[in-house]
Amino acid sequence: MGEMNVKIDESLLMRLEDRARAHNRSLDDEVKFLLERALEKPERESLYDAARRIAAMTPKGIKQTDSVEMLREDRDR
Repeated sequence: MGEMNVKIDESLLMRLEDRARAHNRSLDDEVKFLLERALEKPERESLYDAARRIAAMTPKGIKQTDSVEMLREDRDR
């Protein structure tokens, strides 16, 4: 197992210690947990799900323009 020695501000150390205590973990275990979580490969959203999520941001009553129409307009310019 590898070892690290990282110098951090006292305020960050106190926050890490508080967080470890709140999760009933040692400081080392809390830092390992945070590092593992930070380096996890995020699940990629499917294009379909992304399109639906973005479409849901359009206010009610406003018609969304079909992308085919937009492409045709660009082509005809």
